[in-house]
Amino acid sequence: MPEQLPPFVIDPTGADPDTENRALRAAGPATRVDVLGVTAWSVTDPVLLQKMLTSPDVSKDARKHWPQFDEAIQTWPLALWVAVQNMFTAYGADHRRLRRLVAPAFSARRVAALQESIEQIVTSLLDDIEEGFEHGRKTENGHIAAGEPVDLREHFAYPLPIRVIGELMGVPEEQREGFRRLVDGVFSTTLTAEESAANTAELYASFDRLIAAKRAEPGEDMTSLLIAAQDEEGDGSGLSEAEVRDTLLLMVSAGYETTVNLISNAVARLLSHPEQLAHVREGRAGWGDVVEETLRVEPAVKHLPMRFAVRDIELSDGQRIAAGEPILASYAAANRHPDWHGENADVFDVTRVSAEHLSFGYGVHFCLGAPLARMEGSVSLSRFFERFPDAELAEPLDGLARVPSLITNGHARLPVRLKPTR
Repeated sequence: MPEQLPPFVIDPTGADPDTENRALRAAGPATRVDVLGVTAWSVTDPVLLQKMLTSPDVSKDARKHWPQFDEAIQTWPLALWVAVQNMFTAYGADHRRLRRLVAPAFSARRVAALQESIEQIVTSLLDDIEEGFEHGRKTENGHIAAGEPVDLREHFAYPLPIRVIGELMGVPEEQREGFRRLVDGVFSTTLTAEESAANTAELYASFDRLIAAKRAEPGEDMTSLLIAAQDEEGDGSGLSEAEVRDTLLLMVSAGYETTVNLISNAVARLLSHPEQLAHVREGRAGWGDVVEETLRVEPAVKHLPMRFAVRDIELSDGQRIAAGEPILASYAAANRHPDWHGENADVFDVTRVSAEHLSFGYGVHFCLGAPLARMEGSVSLSRFFERFPDAELAEPLDGLARVPSLITNGHARLPVRLKPTR
């Protein structure tokens, strides 16, 4: 067996993900890493990662398959990521039960029905941005100074998915900004264990208020649908109270933060690579191609905690992941692996023949909200560049600070100079 080196420390601030991902790939298909004090195996080889994402030898249920679970949830800042009770952490038959109950909320019919609403929200946001840029005004997402660069992450990428998921889940408008702040806390990996616990408590209190309101007055929203999916027959097959709350948490966090990063990262990549934008405008690629290539090169999530070995797993290089050890799915590193996409895997190319990626997961845990995220991405990008065809980055992309997280992958702000044409 190869000599075991000290674990590679994953940067909790996420300041330089490209350098980190290269180092992880260079260490082999899987390597031991330190994730805020927990030792895990980072898997960066796409073939091995796909195998682990589909193998019954790998579980997401920390309660059943992580011997350190009881200790970790007391002190680990990312305890919520392994302690929730929803399909994100379920294993085997339990996962199939939960996914079957939640899947109707993301049916093709329900997602298609959201397109008109998404288009209206995008148009409204762009109207606000254009008016603010030309005349200066206070918008619901802060002040836009006339003629000054606009932070598109704050004024466009953030509010779109917040409104969409708010409508989908039936969250009253006055509560949506509060959910945004709390979900930001879930994805932050710079909070202390105490700060994280306080954020979690406040988040659950918000969900309890939403559930109580929807139980009193049900609607056509996802929250009402999940409440209805609770076990009315008494045979144990429905959602428990904890599973309703934690499924709401999953829907809000997965439907909001990740889509913010998708939109922001796509705009940033296109503005810093005008030749790629030209491919779209001249018909050599479509907006769907932009979305997929952005997801490959700049996935919304860099590392996703955690999975756990159900039994010992022997690796091709002689290493062994022992039963009970945590596994970190390092999507960003795997997506750009040269064994998958060649020596130009780091290049953003919307005309790429195959832009396969793992950004929505793989296998039974593939993201149910992927069609909705793709729709939001395509609509927002097409409408933005139609309205502002001569937009420019106001600062060099490589100089922009990253969101302080080892999980989420995005820039803290995206300043853009706009040149309206109408």
